Amino acid sequence: MAYSTINKHTDYFNTKLYTGNGSTQSITGVGHQPDWCWFKRRDSGNSNHALQDAVRGVTKFIQSNTNTAEQTSSNYLTSFDSDGFSLAGDGDVNQNGGNHVAWNWKAGTTGSGTTTGGGTGKAYSYSVNTTAGFSIVKWIGNGSAGHAIPHHLGAVPGMIILKTLDQVGDPLVYHHKNTSAPETEFLRLKSTNATQDEAAIWNDTAPTADYFYTGTEATTNGNNNNFIAYCFAEKTGYSKFGSYTGNGNADGTFIYTGFKPAFVMIKRTDSNSDANWMMYDNKREGYNQVNDYVLANDVSTEGGGDNYPDLYSNGFKLRVGSQNINVNSATYVYMTFGQSLVGSNNIACTAR
Repeated sequence: MAYSTINKHTDYFNTKLYTGNGSTQSITGVGHQPDWCWFKRRDSGNSNHALQDAVRGVTKFIQSNTNTAEQTSSNYLTSFDSDGFSLAGDGDVNQNGGNHVAWNWKAGTTGSGTTTGGGTGKAYSYSVNTTAGFSIVKWIGNGSAGHAIPHHLGAVPGMIILKTLDQVGDPLVYHHKNTSAPETEFLRLKSTNATQDEAAIWNDTAPTADYFYTGTEATTNGNNNNFIAYCFAEKTGYSKFGSYTGNGNADGTFIYTGFKPAFVMIKRTDSNSDANWMMYDNKREGYNQVNDYVLANDVSTEGGGDNYPDLYSNGFKLRVGSQNINVNSATYVYMTFGQSLVGSNNIACTAR
């Protein structure tokens, strides 16, 4: 049984469902003041994802399903509130009568400094929560190999989502279980592509407890361009960034996490044959065999059908031989957050 320093996962991560009103509204019940909100309208096949964070400010957003540069609008998120967030009327986040989901993470401790490593040091700013293993870092690239970006987690990141802000460029993902050489490999969040290998992305250097590194590639380190990264370190009983091999049948692979998942994102890494980024949580349906999904790489309406996992008290289990989550002998990576059965005081946590 997993013991965790996090007694209540909703203090650091929570999914919030809400109905849009096409005007202004404040959404409460998140359980904390979020610093990163990831929005998606669930009932529309023409609605982009919107990722907004407290480091860049409420008017700035990027999209996981496109390669467009950072956009600015006062019609999306208007404030990060003590128990949620406030919205204006754009349809991507607040369509009148629309069904929306927001995934929310807490960082909180802010700071700034100058990067180190290869090339000229550049300004950066951050927000971090070391208890939950999450940080947001914004910095200026220097175009030189080995640019060292401080992530302030105090632990080695298991996963990083990185996006260039000033120019067109895919959101890129580092995952520490991405085959045998993750320091040279990356996934594209907006596409179904398999893992790609290029040393110039991460400079052929694995992250440490203090830094992650970028090479000479423009999409991760263009000189004088701005970048954002969302960094995650594993925390026992709360988060895990792992991999598994599919078996292709209804009695699918079981993935042990040590906690009950509240959010799961899965990507096949060894094939580019329509393998989407699958996002699940415990609020949209949220019961076994009807765990609906959203595609991080696409505008599609929320789906169900044959692409679901069962969410158990100590992990998740695949129930179908789907290309997206459980092809026989295929390899997958995942990120998941949730609630341990036992907290730091060795007392059983309240079921949620």
